[in-house]
Amino acid sequence: MNAATGARRLSNRMSSWIVLGLAALVAAGLEIYAQTRAFAWDEGFHLVTAQSINRGKRPYLDFVFSQTPLNAYWNAAWMRLFGDTWRTPHGVAAVMSTLAVLLTAGYLLRRFPEPGWRLAAAAVAVCSFGLNIAVVEFGAIAQAYALCLFLIVSAFLFTVAAVGRARPWFSGAAGFLASAAANASLLTAPVAPVLLVWMLVCNRAGNRWAKLGAFAAGGAVACAPLAWLFAQGPRQTIFNVLHYNLLYRQREWEGALSHNFAEWFAWVGSPQALMLGSLALAGLLFVRKRSGWERAQRREFYLCAWLAVALIAHISTATPTFRRYYLLAVPFLAILACAGLYDVGSRLGSPDRPWWPVLIVCLLTGACLTKVLIEDADDFSWREVQHIAAKVKEVTPPQAVLLADEPTYCVTRHVPPPGLELADSHKLDFPPAMARELHVMPQKELDRQIKAGVFDTIEISDDDTRVDTLGLRKLYAHSAKVDDYDIFWGKLPVTAKASPAR
Repeated sequence: MNAATGARRLSNRMSSWIVLGLAALVAAGLEIYAQTRAFAWDEGFHLVTAQSINRGKRPYLDFVFSQTPLNAYWNAAWMRLFGDTWRTPHGVAAVMSTLAVLLTAGYLLRRFPEPGWRLAAAAVAVCSFGLNIAVVEFGAIAQAYALCLFLIVSAFLFTVAAVGRARPWFSGAAGFLASAAANASLLTAPVAPVLLVWMLVCNRAGNRWAKLGAFAAGGAVACAPLAWLFAQGPRQTIFNVLHYNLLYRQREWEGALSHNFAEWFAWVGSPQALMLGSLALAGLLFVRKRSGWERAQRREFYLCAWLAVALIAHISTATPTFRRYYLLAVPFLAILACAGLYDVGSRLGSPDRPWWPVLIVCLLTGACLTKVLIEDADDFSWREVQHIAAKVKEVTPPQAVLLADEPTYCVTRHVPPPGLELADSHKLDFPPAMARELHVMPQKELDRQIKAGVFDTIEISDDDTRVDTLGLRKLYAHSAKVDDYDIFWGKLPVTAKASPAR
């Protein structure tokens, strides 16, 4: 080994350690945020689903769950191993998001076509991906975002590797990972077909048909849990996975279309999103017109563009959609943004001195994140849920019938009565036989049960109109207010009247 080779290896080793160090800082920040501030109301029913699975119940067949099942089983497994609490999925999600960031940075460190910019590109990827506002806020919770990020980035890497290998094993792994992502969230559904088409078009070694078969076989393995549930309950599975999301999700949402318009153009008001998108577009134009890179190298960046466009287009069709969904396109935009920053930095300065433009991008990205976190410091979090749940647990015996929100069910570990596992499903007004088959409780039936005194304890958001409509102060002897929630307990005979003791 000559001196030049030894120096290059030492430099590569140092670069790897620098990237690992940056990823470790992101991991530490995500874990702290995950255990202190991370919260999304919708993660409540994901956690209740995981708890129900650990009690021996099956999604779709025993209760309503309007998602593909993989993330629910993923959370259930970790909660069984490390504790039945929201902290467990949060901790795992922070790890998975960090791994996705590390894989993205590692790809650029190994394969960015400009060797002098490889470490700089990897550092930009860590910051623009790992410090992305949506990734931080929603990549550390119990919903499927973190798992999906890891799966789609891994599928991308295996696909890129598969085109240059004769054997089809990498293709099979790519098919498995991309399909697993769709089985965690249908928001990632376009990833598998985009990767498959790109792989077949760009294949450089081995038989295309063998790789197609391996990709399909890997995808079939990933779909096995969903197929198992479908075999036991075809009607329930189709309703939860397809019909609910296509036909019923926008029920009782009169402003869904105007809401979507606001979400589609929310990036206009986000400096961080504007910078990432502008650099990604600049990167795509550079790769296309001025890079001079080899065709195989350019094609990998084109794949990132196709994945980002497909995900953004697909997510935009959801009704309603939410800006956090678009975080799934961030890793591929970050890779393109590195090419854009190389082009801009080389024009404004020297191609051999990348660190000033890198420092500017990283500081701006971090500043935007810091500003949002400070502004959101007083938002509702699991701390408030725990305060509410503590009072609910104090006044509710373990076997009592409790009506509460999903996060409260999770913290108290109280088993939701049948039909109450997903509050959003109460808007579905099905005939009684159909409602029983699909495990749905319409709102009018829930209100009837409340007025009939079915529930021993009721936790309800601070809504005097609804409290008066249901007559809760006449149905219960005791009540308390915790944060913005009213808690009622001590059932009175339905015909009796009493003033609540606060």
